[in-house]
Amino acid sequence: MHNVVVTGRAVTNVLQNLRSKTEGFDNWYRPWQEEMSRDPLLRYLYELRTQILKRGKEGAMNVTHIRSFSTSDIPPAPPNAVRFFIGDQNGGNGWEVQLEDGSIEKFYIALPEDQARSWLAFEELPSEHLGAPITDDSLENICGLYVQYLSRLVEAAELNFAPVNPNADPSTP
Repeated sequence: MHNVVVTGRAVTNVLQNLRSKTEGFDNWYRPWQEEMSRDPLLRYLYELRTQILKRGKEGAMNVTHIRSFSTSDIPPAPPNAVRFFIGDQNGGNGWEVQLEDGSIEKFYIALPEDQARSWLAFEELPSEHLGAPITDDSLENICGLYVQYLSRLVEAAELNFAPVNPNADPSTP
């Protein structure tokens, strides 16, 4: 998640290098810039990048939803299990197991989703992106939405500013 947020901003910085090399860049880029600044999700990710780099903010939190769970639902413990956990900092569930040297290691297990689910999600995520509601707040989905947007931006830049080689073979990508 950190890589997507930080590198995503780097994509727009690199594109802006075209400003000094390409006539008409500012007129082309301005609508994209306005859209990014107006869009709640894109603005959120832009601001999150600064918080990650300059303040060390994690940017994600563990979300746990327990529908129905009792001690009888806990699966059998592995040898040397110390305690059972649901929803750790990685969004996982399982047992903490004491090793021979006295250290504790986590042994992750999958719980039936109709009982308990844990996942990582962005903190204080906006509720919409490009005018549509965000219905899946998982890290995977939000990062995917960001990468899709940046891909469209780069493709548009390539269409507008990539040099055309008249001698190129049209069958070669």
